Amino acid sequence: MATRTTSPAQTSAPNYFIPFVIVTALFGIFGFLTNLNSNLAPKLEEIFKLNHAWSNLVTSAWFVAYLIFSVPSSKLIEKIGYKRTMVTSLFIMVVGALLFIPAAGFVSFPFFLAASFVLATGVCALQTSANPYISILGPESSAPARLTLAQAFNSLGSAIAPIIVGAFILTDSSITDERAIAHTVQGPYIAIAIALFVLGFAVMFLHLPAVTNTREFRPTDMNALSPRSIWSYKHTVLGMVGIFFYVGVEIALAANAIQFFKAQGIDSKQTAALLASFYMLAIMVGRFAGTVVMKWVKASKLLAGLGLFGVALLLVAMSTSGTVAIWSLILCGLANSIMYPTIFALGIAELGPMTSKGSGVITIGNFGGAIVPPLFGYLAVAFGGYRLAFFLPIICYLFITYYGLAGYKPSREEA
Repeated sequence: MATRTTSPAQTSAPNYFIPFVIVTALFGIFGFLTNLNSNLAPKLEEIFKLNHAWSNLVTSAWFVAYLIFSVPSSKLIEKIGYKRTMVTSLFIMVVGALLFIPAAGFVSFPFFLAASFVLATGVCALQTSANPYISILGPESSAPARLTLAQAFNSLGSAIAPIIVGAFILTDSSITDERAIAHTVQGPYIAIAIALFVLGFAVMFLHLPAVTNTREFRPTDMNALSPRSIWSYKHTVLGMVGIFFYVGVEIALAANAIQFFKAQGIDSKQTAALLASFYMLAIMVGRFAGTVVMKWVKASKLLAGLGLFGVALLLVAMSTSGTVAIWSLILCGLANSIMYPTIFALGIAELGPMTSKGSGVITIGNFGGAIVPPLFGYLAVAFGGYRLAFFLPIICYLFITYYGLAGYKPSREEA
């Protein structure tokens, strides 16, 4: 891969394979934690006797962190670099994971929301640094495919999360005491905190090339563009909106999958959780496949096509029931597969030295995970089921289709 730094001494093309592997492993970590949090909704309904709309607030608490900390995370990258930001984010995540222990001990719903928020703050900083770092480690033309490959391991972590939830948290038992039920959350999060603590020190002592200046790897005259506000880049701002709708639809479907499968006749919580993991596995398979397909199909066209595929699947889920409806939702994972990395890579295209700022702006879009899932849950309650509520994710897919058709194109005339 071509180097991207301005130092003449580094023009001998350093090997980016090991850094790519290390950062890709981090993608698996925040994918696992994000989906683990989303799948807590059924447990919280059980503990606090909540409906779908209220239980989805744990997802809202998670993604509010992106609204607040995405831009500060990009500024942190500018001050201390990508690697130190990753390490800092991992230790913040340790604190967030440990907060689940007193949350379960006090059996406090607000405490659960606070723990989710703190853990998500670390994940936000990690994601803000990891996404552009992967994009920078190679030619810009292959950035969507490279980021898609890394995001495939994000999906692997996400697919494992429902299995862990089903095995250790959503346990079918005769226990009715709320405090005893809540305590089943503590063990997994203690293990997570220990793993994150060890990983933070491991990354601290690993060698990651410092990629702090990205002027040379962009084909445009960045000296002329750098005075512009990052908000003047239309394709970046629309990319943020695209991420808003994508994260909203992915998390809404993931957070409500278990309840939806139960409504389709799946009685066992463990079976429903296993089926929910198939949704994330479909995303992972689609991302591996998308990495290959992008060699022949333009990333933007593939994005638009999968947006329409998602619309078609949800129309099927709305008009059917039972097994067909279940698999229609699961296959939405294939539709979702390349969306996040492709929107992200297209959104930071041609930003050069403003890449970290662009990353911060686009990462704000993750806030969609705070809005769409509870709204989706509210519509399911209001309409007495998920059938009509599916109109909301259909709207999300339609905007993503537009971004793949036209919204991704950089506008060079804007001042």
